[in-house]
Amino acid sequence: GECFYGFQNDNKLIPRSSAVLFVLQSPAVQLSSLASMMEHVHLAAAEEEEDLYSGYNDYNPTFDTEDLENDTGFQQAVKTSHGRRPPMTAKIPGTALGARPMGTTFGARVPLASSLGRPMTGAVQDGVSRPMTAVRAAGYSSAMTRGSTFDPLGQSKGPAPPLETKNEDTPEEKIKSLEKRVNDLIEESCMAHSHGDLQLSLEKAKEAGRKERALVRQREQTGSSEHVNLDMTYSVLFNLANQYSNNDMYPEALNTYQVIVKNKMFNNAGRLKVNMANIFFKQKNYHKAIKFYRMALDQISNSHKEMRIKIMQNIGVVFIKMGQYSDAITSFEHIMTESPNIKTGFNLILCYYAIGDRERMKKAFQKLICVPLGIDEDDKYIPPNDDPHTNLVYEAIKNDQLRQMERERKALAEKFIMTSAKLIAPAIESSFAAGFDWCVEMVKSSQYVELANDLEINKAITYLRQKDFNQAVETLKMFEKKDSRVKSAAATNLSFLYFLEKDFDQADRYADLAMTADRYNPAALINKGNTLFAKRDYEKAAEFYKEALRNDSSCTEGLYNLGLTYKKLSRLEEALDCFLKLHAILRNSAQVMYQLAKLYEMLGDPHQAIEWLMQLISVAPTDSQALAKLGELHDDEGDKSQAFQYYYESFRYFPSNIDVIEWLGAYYIDTQFCEKAIQYFERAALIQPTQVKWRLMVASCYRRSGNYQKALETYKDIHRKFPENVECLRFLVRLCMDMGLKEVQEYATKLKKVEKMKEIREQRVKSGREGSARGRREGSASSDSGHSSHGTSAKGERLSAKLKSLPGANEPYEASNNKDIDASYVDPLGPQIERPKTAAKKRAEEDDFADEELGDDLLPE
Repeated sequence: GECFYGFQNDNKLIPRSSAVLFVLQSPAVQLSSLASMMEHVHLAAAEEEEDLYSGYNDYNPTFDTEDLENDTGFQQAVKTSHGRRPPMTAKIPGTALGARPMGTTFGARVPLASSLGRPMTGAVQDGVSRPMTAVRAAGYSSAMTRGSTFDPLGQSKGPAPPLETKNEDTPEEKIKSLEKRVNDLIEESCMAHSHGDLQLSLEKAKEAGRKERALVRQREQTGSSEHVNLDMTYSVLFNLANQYSNNDMYPEALNTYQVIVKNKMFNNAGRLKVNMANIFFKQKNYHKAIKFYRMALDQISNSHKEMRIKIMQNIGVVFIKMGQYSDAITSFEHIMTESPNIKTGFNLILCYYAIGDRERMKKAFQKLICVPLGIDEDDKYIPPNDDPHTNLVYEAIKNDQLRQMERERKALAEKFIMTSAKLIAPAIESSFAAGFDWCVEMVKSSQYVELANDLEINKAITYLRQKDFNQAVETLKMFEKKDSRVKSAAATNLSFLYFLEKDFDQADRYADLAMTADRYNPAALINKGNTLFAKRDYEKAAEFYKEALRNDSSCTEGLYNLGLTYKKLSRLEEALDCFLKLHAILRNSAQVMYQLAKLYEMLGDPHQAIEWLMQLISVAPTDSQALAKLGELHDDEGDKSQAFQYYYESFRYFPSNIDVIEWLGAYYIDTQFCEKAIQYFERAALIQPTQVKWRLMVASCYRRSGNYQKALETYKDIHRKFPENVECLRFLVRLCMDMGLKEVQEYATKLKKVEKMKEIREQRVKSGREGSARGRREGSASSDSGHSSHGTSAKGERLSAKLKSLPGANEPYEASNNKDIDASYVDPLGPQIERPKTAAKKRAEEDDFADEELGDDLLPE
C-alpha cells in the first residue's frame, strides 16, 4: 500500500503504513470552518444512484492534491483540528475502517503521499464536487493521466528527512567524549608497552593524565563534581606510575604511587606499596624496600595467602642482598612451612650454604625434592583406546600451552635440584664424592629418580674439572651396565676424553658403545666420525656426520665437521654448501666465516674471499690472522697500500708473527725506507735469535741507508755470534777494504779458512751421498754451521719477491787488492737496481741490466 502520514502531538509527521485511504474528521472543528466547508458539500442526484460506478474513470480537479497547499479552508481545518481528533474506528461513519468497498478501476493519478493532501468527502473545490465514492485502491488505476507514474511507495518524493542529530555541545556530551578518549589512551599505552615501545607508552600515559585532569575541571565547571569517576582516576595514575617505572624514571614513579596511596578514596591502594618497594629494590635502597614490603604485608588480610607468601619471599631476597642470611632464613622457613615452592627451597639452601650449616643444608635439600610440582604424569597423555576422536584430543593436548608450561616447570625444578646438589655436595661431607653419593641416594628416593644418573655424570665432570681424569673415567665406566640412555651419555663422554688424549682406538671403541646403546645419539655419531677423521678415513667420517645430521638437523658440530671433511676430499663446492648452511644458523661465527673465505680462495675467487674476511673482522676486529690473510689477498691482487694497512693492523695486535714482520720489512725496503725496515728485522732477530738472516737484513739496511759505521758494527757482532758465516765475512772484507781499515787481512784469512772448511764438508757429503749431492750439501751446511742464510736455507723460508737473495756464483765481487781471496758476497736484500717502483711489477728486460750492475752502487765513494 501507499505510505501516509498521521498527526502527532509534537507537530511532527511520522510514517504510517495503511492499505486504505481514510478521511480526517474531528468533532472539535470550529463552527466557522465547518460552515465554510459544508457550503461546498452536495448530495448526488437521484438519477446518478442508478449507476453506482459511473464517473470513476473521469478526472475531477477536486482530486488534484497539488492545490491543497494553497487551499486556505483546508489548511485552517487542519490546523484547528490538530490534536482533537477521536480515534478512528469502524463505528464512526466516514472513517477508513467503515468505508465502502474500494474500487480498482479508478483513473490513474499521482498517488497521495499523505492524507493531508485530500479534501473532505463531498467537499467542493474550484466548483467541482468530489464524489462520495472517492475511495479507491492504493496506487492502481486503469489509465495513466497527466504524466503520472506508478509509485506505490512514494519514492518520487525523495528520501525521508535525516534523524535529528545529537547536540555535542552540551556539557554531558563533552564529558562522555573526554571519558572515552581517556580510556582509549590508557589502552593505547598498554598496547605500546606490550609491543616494547616504552617511550610511546609513557607519552600515551602522560596524555591520558592530562585529559583526565581536563575532565575533572569540566565536571567542576558544570557543577557535577560529585559524579567524579574514581576508577578512571585510579587507572590513569596507576598506568602512569607503571610506565614511569618501565622507563627507569623511578622518582616520578614513586611520586605517582604516593599520590594513589595517600588518597583515602581509593580502595586497597595500600597494596601498591609492593610496587614502591620493588622500585626501591631496583635502586638498591634495601632498607626502604623492606619497610614498604612490610607495610604492604600489614595491609593485606590473611585471606590473600598467596600474595602474602610472595611478599615474604621478596623480603627474604632483600635480606640476602643485605647479607642478613639469618633474617632471610626466617622468611624462607615460614614460606616452606605454609606454602612450599621450588624457588624458595632453592633460596633456603643458598642461605644455609652461606652460613655453612651442613645439617640444615641436608634438611633443606630433602624439603626441596619433596615440593609438589602440581603437574600431571606423562602417562596421562597416552590414549587409553583406539578411538580416533579420543586420539585426536590427546594429540591436541599433548603439546598445547598448558603442557609446555608443565614441562618448563619441571625443567626449572630439575635445574634447581641439580644446581643445589652440585653446590652442597663438597660441603656436606668430607669429600665431594661422598656428598654426591648422599645427594644421589636422596634423589633416588624422590619423584626425581631420573636425575640420579645425571648427578653421577656430573660427578664425573667434577673430577674432570679437578684434573682427576682417572677417577672421571672410572666413574663414567660404571654406566656401562646402566640403561641405554645413561650408558650412551657416559660412553660419549668417555669417547671424547680419549679423543682429547689422542687415544683414537679407545675413543673409537667407546663411540661404538655409545652408538650401540643409542643409535640416534648425534654426539656419539660425531665422535665416531672424529676418530675416523683423525685416521684420515674421510669418506667414512663423512657418512657418520651425515647420519648425525639426519638424526638432528640442528647439530652444528656435525655440519662443520662435514664441511672440513669435504674440504679434505677436495670437494670444495659441497664444503662451501655446508658452511653456507652453517652460516645461516650461526650468523656471527668467526670460524665459519674464515672457512668460507678459505674455500673461495681455493676456488679462485679472491673477491668473495675478501668479502667474507671483511665480515669476519667486523665480528672479530682484533683477529691478527684474519687481518694478515686480508693483507695477503690484497697483495696478490696488487693493491700494496691496502695490503700494508691490514698487515700493519695485524702486526699491531700480534707483533710476533714472523710472516707479517717479514712482509712489512720488505715493503719498507721496496718503498726505499730502509730505516723503517730496521725495527721489524730487529724484532724478527729477537723472535728467532738463531737465524742469522734477520741480523744480515739489519746490517744491509744500515749499509743501504749510508750508515756504514753502524753496518760495520752490526757485521762484527754477527761474526762474533756466527763465526763461520761466509756471507758476514765477505761483507766485512768488502767494507774494511773500502773504508781502509787494518782488519781487512784478518777477515780475509778467516774467510779463506771458512771457505776451505765448507769445501771439505761438501766433498764429504758428496762422497757419502751421491744420489742427492746438492740437497744433502745444503742440509749439512745448515746443520753444521749453526746458521741459515737466505741462499742456502733448506726450508726455503719466504721473504718477499724484493728480498730474494742471489747466488754468489752468478755475480761474484772480486777484491781489488787480493785476487786470491774470494770476497764475493750476495746482498740479502738484493741489488738496489732491481728494486722497481712502489707497487710496480718486475720487468723481464731489466733483469739482465740489474745483474751487470750488481752491488756497484752499494759501495761508498
